[in-house]
This record gives sequence, C-alpha cells and structure tokens, in this order.
Amino acid sequence: MIDGATLFGLCAAVLVGLGLYALIVNPQPLRKIVAFNVVGSGVFLLFGAIAYRGAAAGWGGDPLPQALLITGLVVAFCASALALAVLLRLFDETGSATLDPEAEPTAEANAEPAAKLDPDRLEG
Repeated sequence: MIDGATLFGLCAAVLVGLGLYALIVNPQPLRKIVAFNVVGSGVFLLFGAIAYRGAAAGWGGDPLPQALLITGLVVAFCASALALAVLLRLFDETGSATLDPEAEPTAEANAEPAAKLDPDRLEG
C-alpha cells in the first residue's frame, strides 16, 4: 500500500507536470502566471512530502524543508502579485493583455493621456 509521503510526492509530480504543460501550451500571460503558480504549488507539496517522510521515519520533523516551504510561499505570493501588477499595467498601456503585437488595442489605449485621467474613473 502507498504511504502518505509517497502519495503526496506523486501528487506533487502531477501538479508540476500539469503546470509545465499549461505553461508551454497557453499563450495568454494570465494563464502563464496561473500555470507558474501551479508548478510552485507542486514544488511546495514536494517539500512538504520530504519533511513528512523524515518525521514519519522517527527522526523528528526536518526544519529545513519547512523553512523553505514558508519562505517559498511568501516569495511566490509576492512574485504573483508583481506579475499581475505588470500585466494590469500592460493592459492599461496597450489595451490588450497579450504580448502579440498584431492584437487589436481598445479605444481607451489609443486615447490621449489626459483622456485616460478621467476623474470619474479614478474615484470609482
């Protein structure tokens, strides 16, 4: 029978595989950000499985994978927030959330800078 640590390790491998597949296949930047987070979740699950395997063997909980896991979660959250902020800035500047230069921009992206600073839009 499969023990818990092996099951978590297999689930981590599946998450990393799905994330890498989505990272390669999807051209949209938002989907790439989500796929990168799925890969990160798989890696974090793998670190948790490694820490659990050490604790289950009677060695006590290994603090190094636990510390890496907590630090990695914070860094992944910050990197995701930064990537989303850059994507929102790209959308505000170009009117499109893709990196395709032939994509049709919206009328708001072609407007003058003063027209972008609509007071009603800023208050909302």
